[in-house]
Amino acid sequence: MQNNVQFVLDGKIVSLDFQVPEIKPTTTVLNYLRSLPVHKGVKEGCAEGDCGACTVVLGEVGNDGKIQYKSVDSCLMFLPMLHGKQLVTVENLKTENDELHPVQISMVETGGSQCGFCTPGFIMSLFALYKNKNNPTRDEIDDTLTGNLCRCTGYKPIIEAAAKSCVNETKDNFSNSESQTVNLLKTISNESIHIQTKQQNYFQPTSLKEAIELKNKFTDAVVLNGATDVALRVTKKHELLKEILDLSRVDELKKFVVNQNSVLIGAGISLEDVKRKVGNDFPALFNMLSVFGSMQIRNLATLGGNLGTASPIGDALPVLLAYNATVELQSMNDKRNIALDEYFIDYRKTLREENELITSIIVPKLSNGTIVKSYKISKRKDLDISTVSSGFRLKVNSNNEVKEIKLAFGGMAEKTKRATTTENFLLQKEWRRETIEQAMKILEKEFTPISDARASKEFRSIASKNLLLKFYTETK
Repeated sequence: MQNNVQFVLDGKIVSLDFQVPEIKPTTTVLNYLRSLPVHKGVKEGCAEGDCGACTVVLGEVGNDGKIQYKSVDSCLMFLPMLHGKQLVTVENLKTENDELHPVQISMVETGGSQCGFCTPGFIMSLFALYKNKNNPTRDEIDDTLTGNLCRCTGYKPIIEAAAKSCVNETKDNFSNSESQTVNLLKTISNESIHIQTKQQNYFQPTSLKEAIELKNKFTDAVVLNGATDVALRVTKKHELLKEILDLSRVDELKKFVVNQNSVLIGAGISLEDVKRKVGNDFPALFNMLSVFGSMQIRNLATLGGNLGTASPIGDALPVLLAYNATVELQSMNDKRNIALDEYFIDYRKTLREENELITSIIVPKLSNGTIVKSYKISKRKDLDISTVSSGFRLKVNSNNEVKEIKLAFGGMAEKTKRATTTENFLLQKEWRRETIEQAMKILEKEFTPISDARASKEFRSIASKNLLLKFYTETK
């Protein structure tokens, strides 16, 4: 193992050894950049991935030998997660002749430029779009900008700037210097990392075997598989995480395997990559991931992380449960699959043992006639925590009687939970409005939701019943 982190910034390799008091393994990329004299464009707005003012772009060498770019929230990334990557900030976009990048030029020409707080984050999101999409659709532009809040000019001129600039087939000063950057990145060691300071142990293995061995030895280590939830313990609660097991460089966890009857989704593949791959076979999961955070968050977050935190309002969990998904757990001496029906046991508690890692999620393909749908209620359509989320599964026979039914909810209990009493009532009954209205009365008594900042318990109860009715109207 090596004890330093290396990445490319400003066209050269930066090496951090963490022996200075100014930085720690859990120092965020945002705070590191703000400490530098020439990278003040990145800003801290919310420190939880909600505003996009901290947006930067990461470049990695893909399987084709070219650099793949993606936008991320730098407030949710710890410094070791940069290892082996190119870090791009708004200051890097200008050319050697101090010419603006095409997305910057278009922002000026369309009047989309705002104050200096939000604009850099927007520019970086547009830069990532520029590098990934030629002639993007309106939906692709909107999705790109979902993670950036605008407080000044409004989105219309910014959307116009995106449409105007992203038409050059990604040609810019970055494509001109791509070969040099690739060569720099290839010189960075691919060894595992172990950073040890007086207060912290940070492990970043590169193989699943090594990760499992570390988890077996350091059972109390906090597992990072995306960090979009765990990072808030540092940025919002100011916790000192003493032992960290970062899985971001374990490629074995990033597989996506399509089999005849199921799909295996690696616990470490980003949600954005999952979203791109599941649309045909699992449209309900695709729809839920479409309103799961923002592009910047989905580029970091993983299903493994979502299942690991086991939040009762985790967006993906109810729909995965409706798809009859199972989670694969692996330890030093064992590998086992657990149905999500059984996996959650209490508030943020699961059947995963302290020496086990989540390695994959297996989602069976639907049989003919089976319907799965997902719903999310939140105060905002995009980039918001669920008030109530759900995943429903239905199959009726030739007489329109319910043959199979699953009603899974998030935000209604201490864990993601099925409405089993309501399900049992609906089985073998005709799928019609009168039956659903009776089921809604049962559903009302099945959960005892709480009131919090997002909604009252009364609202949650009404919303859950209305989602069942909505499901009926879309499947009758």
